[in-house]
Amino acid sequence: MSTLYSFFDFLLLQVYAPTVNYFLPFVVIISVIVFIHEFGHYWVARRCGVKVEAFSIGFGREVFGWTNKAGTRWKIALVPLGGYVKMFGDEGAASNPDSEKISELTPEERKIAFNTQPLHKKAAIASAGPIANFLLSILILTFFIWHYGIAESSSEVGKVMKGSAAEETGLKSGDKITELNGVSISKFQELQGIVSLHPDMEMSITYEREGQCIHGKISPKLRESTDIFGNKVEIGQIGISPGGMVHTAQLAPLPALGAAIRETYTISVQTLTALGQVITGARSVNQLSGTMRIVEYSGQAASHGLETVLWFMVVLSINLGLINLFPIPMLDGGHLFFYAIEAARGRPLKERTLEYCFRFGLLVIISLMLRTAFNDLKHFGVF
Repeated sequence: MSTLYSFFDFLLLQVYAPTVNYFLPFVVIISVIVFIHEFGHYWVARRCGVKVEAFSIGFGREVFGWTNKAGTRWKIALVPLGGYVKMFGDEGAASNPDSEKISELTPEERKIAFNTQPLHKKAAIASAGPIANFLLSILILTFFIWHYGIAESSSEVGKVMKGSAAEETGLKSGDKITELNGVSISKFQELQGIVSLHPDMEMSITYEREGQCIHGKISPKLRESTDIFGNKVEIGQIGISPGGMVHTAQLAPLPALGAAIRETYTISVQTLTALGQVITGARSVNQLSGTMRIVEYSGQAASHGLETVLWFMVVLSINLGLINLFPIPMLDGGHLFFYAIEAARGRPLKERTLEYCFRFGLLVIISLMLRTAFNDLKHFGVF
């Protein structure tokens, strides 16, 4: 009995526990976000009169599914790492056109095929997925702000730490920071968001002291911090505390919606800024996370409770929306880029050109996946 017990104990610790604690939360979180994204495509496509042949959560072999009255096959696939909608007339799930198949369509079929639609309809369908992700984030944030309130404090400087970037710049307690790096500042939280993204980078700063406006330069110092999941992250700090009272503002649903839209915009800008720093080399590419670390973060978020899970979904949904808007062939942004070119030149690109573009897009995506997978393995101590 002891041998049998030890085997099941090992199975519980090594297989069951990681699956329940990490993989299952990941599957639930990613499935919800992907469903919302793909449903955006589906809903707008149906409003535009386009037939959707398949709506899949996951890739690979179908585990189970059903077909609705409109002829769409709704299915759950084996590999839960994304999803797609396949529209009538497409060559594949990436919505690249099949000219031979299009030429064989009857007049009735051309009315419901995706690639025979006017440009404005195709652009609306392509952009609907990312927009749905942003709307999901705004909805969750609206609930958060309305239910829990939002922390606010003025941009007044409280304590200035010795040896900090703020002290080197000449900031003093009672100063009120009004502008940083060309961005107007009214709240301490806005200041933190900008500073954290610019370690060891010189920025312009404007602050008020006794009615006088003072301009200067400041370089946030690189500091290693710990996020809510206990992971080490590198951020910028100038070494000050808020001078005004930090309070939680309770907002009604409509003002909460406005605050949620502003917060979604702020997170989007911060994400794009950080990614731009990676591209230019100002930030290490090692900070990019892949699927394995998203699985880890999902499990850590689940262990902290529903509030953390919802916040993680907000950030992940915004990231998915932004990534899909990049002008990379195979992504929604790539399709929108091609539609813009078609609108400008009055005719689509040649099919051969599109084929090479899609191959290049696939290469970019695979390269990014390999790089983030390497980062993840390095994070877990494999390298």
